[in-house]
Amino acid sequence: MLADRAQVSVGFTLYGGDQDKTYRDASESSNAILKALHDAGIKPEAIESVEQNLSPIEDNDTARYSKGIRFVCSQRWMVTVPADAAAATLHTAITAGANNSGEISWQLADDAALEVKAEEAALAHARRIAEHMAAGLNARLGPVVYASNQTPPPPGIFPMRANAGALGMRAKEPVQPLAIRPAKISKSATVYAVFALE
Repeated sequence: MLADRAQVSVGFTLYGGDQDKTYRDASESSNAILKALHDAGIKPEAIESVEQNLSPIEDNDTARYSKGIRFVCSQRWMVTVPADAAAATLHTAITAGANNSGEISWQLADDAALEVKAEEAALAHARRIAEHMAAGLNARLGPVVYASNQTPPPPGIFPMRANAGALGMRAKEPVQPLAIRPAKISKSATVYAVFALE
């Protein structure tokens, strides 16, 4: 089944020479990204803050240290949208300055229904095997007296991270969104079933 919902990770990382200016620049970027997402029609409740950090850079980062860069600030949100809006959401965020974006977790809005289907299919398969075994014993399969199931963990995150120096640059010319396709999500169930013989 094709995923119908996506959690898109959007965020930014920026550097500065002193704490106050770094924070001011981060505040501008943060609010510009959120405004762009809101202007694109994404509801506030679909945007969840997951990370924000302002800290001094390590002095062993000689490349930045030699340029007078002393602080780094980053922020990240998870934006939940319909699967077919994932590319547009990522595009909106990146063109607004979200230079550290791209991970997408594909989901199903009704995940439980797919799990139920997988469990039903597994139990039907177990019954067919048991019927075959019962026939070999010249017996007839009776009702299920015990059954248990276990399902695999949910599908993982499919990473696609924007490079801070490449996709993170604000677009100077119109750019098309990235070509992103929802993942297919499947569920399987393992069933241990005990049947009575008649």
